[in-house]
Amino acid sequence: MAKRDGGDHVTWWRDPDLRPMILACLTLSAAVGVFGFSFGVGSVAAGSSVAQTCALSLFVFTGASQFSAVSVIGAGGSFGSALGGALLLAARNGVYGLAMSRRLDGSLGRRLLAAQLTIDETTAMSVAQSDRRHGQIAFWFTGVTLYLFWNTGTLIGALTGSAIDPQTFGLDAAFPAGFVAMVWPLLSDRRARLAAALGALICLASVSITPVGVPILLSALAVLVGLQRPVDGAVVAR
Repeated sequence: MAKRDGGDHVTWWRDPDLRPMILACLTLSAAVGVFGFSFGVGSVAAGSSVAQTCALSLFVFTGASQFSAVSVIGAGGSFGSALGGALLLAARNGVYGLAMSRRLDGSLGRRLLAAQLTIDETTAMSVAQSDRRHGQIAFWFTGVTLYLFWNTGTLIGALTGSAIDPQTFGLDAAFPAGFVAMVWPLLSDRRARLAAALGALICLASVSITPVGVPILLSALAVLVGLQRPVDGAVVAR
């Protein structure tokens, strides 16, 4: 029988209810590390230093926004365009924060740290658990593990990208490949595929007539196609 941590709860890493979460998180973290490597290589290839690249992963920690911002800057876009696109992509984390605020507790410092770790994966892992305690454990374990793998991958990728010519090895394709890999699992239903196709068309139509970075902002309007109104009348995103 599993040991107790004080008499009331099974020690969390021996809790059979959490084993599927731990396995899924470790598998996911390995994939996230690969994305971090791609970001590190692409960021350095776009003109960022190793220190700048690592700082972005350490302090921002939201992959899609990082890919978007650095790709716009690397293509010669303005800071405003890069920031606008990144903020649009990161806006969903604010919604996750509202949901997680009812599940997480603790001091102000603990909540600020939780805000840094509130992303798609940590929210999904937490809400999938059967009770509040398991949800909190899943959130923190997933958040810390992903943070470590993402930043380790970023550092290795940035060092690799600064030591070689990314174009020689085809690593300059890291950004588009990373975007495709992140988006692909989301194209699971007709509404999501329609939103992706519409966003691509808007981007292609505006890329030759607007400044660098603006097509990304305009294509974000396609997310409206992914909204639906459920029975209770509240609009949610798919």
